[in-house]
Amino acid sequence: MKGKFLTAVLVPVVLASFFCTPKEIIKEKVDDWQYSVESYDEDEEYLKRSFGGAQMSPTVTYSSAPMVLESADDGIGFSVGGAKDINNFRENIENGYLPLPTDITVEGIYYDYFFETGQTEPCEELFCPSYSKAVSMDPFTGEPVYYLSVGLNSGMKESDFSRKKLNLVVVIDISGSMSSPFDRYYYDRFGSQQESQDTADFDKSKMEIANRAVVELLDHLGPDDRLGIVLFDDRGYLAKPLRRVDETDMESIKGHVLEIEPMGGTNMEAGMFIASTLYDSLESLDRDEYENRVIFLTDAMPNTGSTDENSLFGMFEKNSERGVFTTFIGVGVDLNTELVEILTKIKGANYFSVHSPTAFKEQMDDNFDYMVTPLVFDLELVLESDGYEIEKVYGSPEANLSTGEIMKVNTLFPSKRVEGETRGGLVLLRLKKTSGDARISLGVSYEDRNGVKDENSQTIEFGGSETEYYDNSGIRKGILLARFVELVKSWLTDQRAEGEYLAGHPMVSRNTGIIVYDEKILELGRWERQSMGLEVSSHYTELFEDFHDYFMKEAEAIGDTALSRELDVLKKLSEM
Repeated sequence: MKGKFLTAVLVPVVLASFFCTPKEIIKEKVDDWQYSVESYDEDEEYLKRSFGGAQMSPTVTYSSAPMVLESADDGIGFSVGGAKDINNFRENIENGYLPLPTDITVEGIYYDYFFETGQTEPCEELFCPSYSKAVSMDPFTGEPVYYLSVGLNSGMKESDFSRKKLNLVVVIDISGSMSSPFDRYYYDRFGSQQESQDTADFDKSKMEIANRAVVELLDHLGPDDRLGIVLFDDRGYLAKPLRRVDETDMESIKGHVLEIEPMGGTNMEAGMFIASTLYDSLESLDRDEYENRVIFLTDAMPNTGSTDENSLFGMFEKNSERGVFTTFIGVGVDLNTELVEILTKIKGANYFSVHSPTAFKEQMDDNFDYMVTPLVFDLELVLESDGYEIEKVYGSPEANLSTGEIMKVNTLFPSKRVEGETRGGLVLLRLKKTSGDARISLGVSYEDRNGVKDENSQTIEFGGSETEYYDNSGIRKGILLARFVELVKSWLTDQRAEGEYLAGHPMVSRNTGIIVYDEKILELGRWERQSMGLEVSSHYTELFEDFHDYFMKEAEAIGDTALSRELDVLKKLSEM
């Protein structure tokens, strides 16, 4: 009886399989990993071809993701492209190393905080700037300084935001420098070794942490997304061709990623070249359905191939022009932020760093969809006034492109908004007062991701007072953090100059106050970064002590407990 029952059940199932249409047959998922150290024989001529000679696909056009443009509590705002944290700066301080000036940026520190943007009216457009004013006394000289913040608001609701399907190519640095511990400088073996502190996860190699970060990224892909993976050391390797996620054995791919080991030199161009050519195969697809992004994990220390940033810059820029944008994820305390900072000025680019696998997972859980979905391009603000002009822009990687009348921002990404405050949601202008005329006309123009242009204009009155005031806590917090960055950058530049460039003339003093920092004053001059021990001159020790007191009072007035992170740094620097 039991045999008859099994026959009655199994035979119809087997027969039915013969009459299923192809769509009804479940396809076996593919493990299409094709990289192995032993068998891979890359054609060297392939990597010698210029990027300009490669077959390029047409310019990508976009359609808007489903959205409702209205002012709401669950709305989102915007943040700028470029750096999205200052983790590398903090890691170097914690481990007793002197950071690079490029390890800390205003846009990077802004993304660590939420800001009141000064929005007072409902927004019914994709982008609605709001403006806040402040007169703030320099903490050293007591002189008044004039500021204007641009709040980055949107009428888009978070509940209606959705990213498009994603064509993602992950490029992983497998060069020898990735073998060093996360908290050590690989190129110190050619110089003097510095002692570092042991903390959780930092005893692991950069390669191990990068591999785990990639696995975290892959968990955020949907079935309709496509994934490709490229590896590079002194040459490039196609590890996994672009394929839909629902056709891919993702668990096997994750296993292969976790087995990657470092070797060889560092040729970033070789990796990026192969990644770029993968998008050529998508030429016949409907690009309106997809975002296209390369995520590049590296410690950014190229020593083979072309190490000229202009060559890398040109490759990334050509990709950007056809709608293939880049995210850099930096790994290790010796990450060369000088090179990354140059590359992330390109439209559509942004940069994160891995502080720990756990922290990186939390970052991706909150921000992955935002990270890969730029919505506003080529933002330009024109300021017209007989009484004020722009002296410095804070919070934008394109700050050096600004003039006395114009502010430029290449890219805005969607950003989380909580209780009326937006993460990284403002750009700050330091103004120079030229006369008593308080009237300022502000005109903004930008393009959405479809290339549709929009603009708006407003007129404000500054008030002309030299008494300290702030329109809201957002601009006050923005000023405080910008001053922190300016002071730290000046110290790092003076400290690295070692008395040769600015001997006897420190960039910041009680007489000069916090100056407008010139990004071009000091450059590393090489991509292989060696460490310097953490030092603070007696001059800056006193300044940090005074600034710590100022920062603490401002933090109490603003009421943001997260500012204690910067207070801890100031305390450490003032006690050295």
